[in-house]
Amino acid sequence: MALADGVATLTVNVAYSPRAGEVDEVSLQLPSDATVADALRESGLQARHPGLAIDALPVGIWGAFCDRSDRLRDRDRVELYRPLLVDPKEARRQRHRAQGAAKVSAKPPR
Repeated sequence: MALADGVATLTVNVAYSPRAGEVDEVSLQLPSDATVADALRESGLQARHPGLAIDALPVGIWGAFCDRSDRLRDRDRVELYRPLLVDPKEARRQRHRAQGAAKVSAKPPR
């Protein structure tokens, strides 16, 4: 935690991945009582990604879902999650079909 003009501040990163392989991340200095909602508002994501429904997307800190009213700690990473395009179970099934059953097992048959 640092002091800016005599007020304790936090350094927080806010990250959003608009598409696979691309990450928009910004580092912010916020007051020590800042919440997740404050970080999202100050991040400028809405301006850089017009049409992004920040309030409708799930959010987390370091990969764990959280509420927008949760207080932040120094060096937190706030993450805005985009919706899943494919159900994870279905994605595994599709990979299994494409690769074949032979490649799934690491042990040789007895």
